[in-house]
Amino acid sequence: MNQPLAYVHPEAKIAENVVIEPFVNIQKNVEIGEGTWIGSNVTIMEGARIGKNCRIFPGAVISAIPQDLKFDGEDTIVKIGNNVTIREFVTVNRATKANWETVVGDNTLLMAYVHIAHDCIIGKNCILANVVNLAGHIVIDDWAILGGLTAVHQFVHIGSHVMIAGGSLVRKDVPPFTKAAREPLSYAGINSIGLRRRGFSNEKINEIQNIYRQIYLENNNVTQALRLIETNFPVTPERDEILNFITGSQRGIMKGLSKYQETELEA
Repeated sequence: MNQPLAYVHPEAKIAENVVIEPFVNIQKNVEIGEGTWIGSNVTIMEGARIGKNCRIFPGAVISAIPQDLKFDGEDTIVKIGNNVTIREFVTVNRATKANWETVVGDNTLLMAYVHIAHDCIIGKNCILANVVNLAGHIVIDDWAILGGLTAVHQFVHIGSHVMIAGGSLVRKDVPPFTKAAREPLSYAGINSIGLRRRGFSNEKINEIQNIYRQIYLENNNVTQALRLIETNFPVTPERDEILNFITGSQRGIMKGLSKYQETELEA
C-alpha cells in the first residue's frame, strides 16, 4: 500500500500487499515480505530483512547500527522471520562482523520496549515480555519465555522451553526445559506447564525432571551429574539436548536453590 505520508527509499524491496502507515521511514537495502503491517512512526533502517505476515507497532526501530564501539560499518543485517509481532518502541540492532546477522525467529512476540542488541539469535515461538533487555551475542532457543524487565548478560545461552521469571538478572546459561527465578537466578523446577501445553507426555516430563534432579537436587557437582545421566538414563532427544547444552556452556549454568532460598519457598 503506497502511503504518501511515509518515506520509502526507492531501492527498498517491499511486497505489493504490505501495509505502511503514515510517518514510517524505510531506508535502502530493506526487504519486507507479503502481508506485513508497518505501524505509524516505525523506522526500518538499512539491512533489515523482514518476513511475511509480521506486525510492527508504532515507534519500533529495526536494524539501527549496533551500540558497539568496535562496529566499523560492516555490511550486516537484521533478519526477522515470518509471523513475528513487534510491539511499541522495540529496538532490534544490526549485527557486527562477529556473527553478521541478528535473528528473530518465526512466530516470536516481542512486547513493548524490548531491546535486542547486536548478534543475538532468537529462536522460533519465543515470547519476550515488556522491557526485556538483551545484551550482545545472546542465543535464545525455540519456545523460550522471558518475563518482563528481565536483563540478560552478553554471550548467555537460554535453552528451549525455558521460563524465566519477570525482573530476573540472567548472568549464567539457563538449560532447556527449566524454570528460572529469584536472585541470584536459580533453578526453580522444570517448565512442566509449558511442556504439557506443547504436547509433552507425563512420561517425558518425568524423564526431564529426573535428569534435573541429578543436576540440582542430589548434591552432585556438574561433572558427576553428567556422568550419572550418561550412565543411567537411556538415550533420548531430550536427554541429549540437556547434556549437549551443559557440556557446551561457555558461561556455566545457573545454580540450584540455596538452603536459604529453599527455606523461603517452604515458608
